[in-house]
Amino acid sequence: MKAGVFDSGVGGLSVVKSLIEHNVFDEIVYYGDTARVPYGVKDKNTIIRYSLEALEFFKNFDIDILITACNTVSAYAIEELRETAPFNVVGVIEPGVIATCKKLRDKNADILVLGTKATVKSGKYSRLLQEKGYTNINSLAPSLFVPIVEEGIFEGELLQTTMQYYFANIEKDPDAIILGCTHFPMIFDALQKYFPKSTLIHSGEAIVEYLESKFNFSHSTEKTKLMLFSSENPDGLKTTAKQWLQTEI
Repeated sequence: MKAGVFDSGVGGLSVVKSLIEHNVFDEIVYYGDTARVPYGVKDKNTIIRYSLEALEFFKNFDIDILITACNTVSAYAIEELRETAPFNVVGVIEPGVIATCKKLRDKNADILVLGTKATVKSGKYSRLLQEKGYTNINSLAPSLFVPIVEEGIFEGELLQTTMQYYFANIEKDPDAIILGCTHFPMIFDALQKYFPKSTLIHSGEAIVEYLESKFNFSHSTEKTKLMLFSSENPDGLKTTAKQWLQTEI
């Protein structure tokens, strides 16, 4: 099977990494809209328009399924994409919620959702978790994490200072932290060190479990073929891919 993976920038590579590690697909076509990243500060209509434009790009490939690895797109444009696409479209928010429910049996557990401003404003994570019976949900938009990751910075003093800025008022480690932006798993180790008692949940592993449960397909027996495309600075995307995926592109 061939999958398309769409993100506003390089963050969706965190989903690609999990897909490759689990040999989910024979081929993956990745498109990062790096010329217009981040989507998380834009209004709903713009997010939908950008998403539908990306969909036209994927129509040039014979893909079986499109994964919107961008949480912001999953929050605002998933229905429009499903109505228009000639193939299945899967977002990352629902899988993230399902993964959270599997890991947290206590409905009163302290859950922190980290996402872009747009994703947090949508309230989609909170609504879905509340429908599952969870009562203690907080959300935070550490927006500077996105450009930091886009610069290929996954650790170090700048990231530490930025985390201290955003998390200064958090008095104790939440029981679970949902990484509600696919850029954030790229700083997973730094976040786990900052919150050593928290369970971190990210879209990559969640989407693999979701795909396995929802679709009947056999895993690839060969190395996944990966094609990378971006709307700007393709060399930058390839550099991050080599660093993050630890493979030649």
